[in-house]
Amino acid sequence: MRTLDFSPLYRSVVGFDRLAGLLETAAADAATGYPPYNIERTGENAYRIEIAVAGFRADELAIEVKENLLTVQGRKAANEETRSFLHRGLAERDFERRFQLADYVVVSEAALADGLLSISLRRELPEALKPRRIQITTGAAGTNLIEGEQAA
Repeated sequence: MRTLDFSPLYRSVVGFDRLAGLLETAAADAATGYPPYNIERTGENAYRIEIAVAGFRADELAIEVKENLLTVQGRKAANEETRSFLHRGLAERDFERRFQLADYVVVSEAALADGLLSISLRRELPEALKPRRIQITTGAAGTNLIEGEQAA
């Protein structure tokens, strides 16, 4: 397997070390394709990530969001009973999948159904960053009244 060395990049991106780290993480994630996932846009500010987690129960999955990084982990519980397989085609190995979230994206809910873990996301902009419309008033500039005085 071919690996990329990003160490020369770290020397030339002073102040952008987070960007270099993201590139390195993206390269590492591309090498492992397990478990497969979809990212879907469900609305103007709504998204859904679907991860194929066949064979995992809800208590064997963990979802964590920390500093714009969504981490999904699957840890298979140890089976006390010994099973004898004639063919083993379901990959029930442990995994960790990470997704870099944009600013102001929050996880709204997660659901497990039919072997698919669906994580709903939405972008919530603070009121200060939302566009707002400014009313334009018309009229003469000198028509302001001072309290107690009226124009004759």
